[in-house]
Amino acid sequence: FDSPVICEYLDSLHGGAKMFPASGPARWAALRRQATADGILDAAILTRYEALRPETIRWSDWTDGQMAKVRGALGALELDADKLGSTVDIGTITIGCALGYLDFRFPSEGWAKRCPKLAKWYEGFSARPSMKATVPQG
Repeated sequence: FDSPVICEYLDSLHGGAKMFPASGPARWAALRRQATADGILDAAILTRYEALRPETIRWSDWTDGQMAKVRGALGALELDADKLGSTVDIGTITIGCALGYLDFRFPSEGWAKRCPKLAKWYEGFSARPSMKATVPQG
């Protein structure tokens, strides 16, 4: 099963604050943000895999297309950044993970320069202990 199914299942097993809002606009916003950030991760990971192939068989047009998806999704999140606030749900967690992955594997992409509102939100979100504890090493 894919991560969203696993996350929602685990979220259903406890009585504490939920990562998945139960219903209404908050649920749809969280799911939309999760899907957008999952799309960033999917395209970025595929780009990373392509970069690991021998240079003679890499397909640069395909890689460019994947990174265009990443940039488009980042643009959508930039438009939504003012609404993220301090909310912690499956959407914001996935956004934080996607941005962290971009910083880790694609630092030259410079997403934060093109998305200043999103970068400001991420600065605060990435300071959370849970985010600090899961920063990739190496």
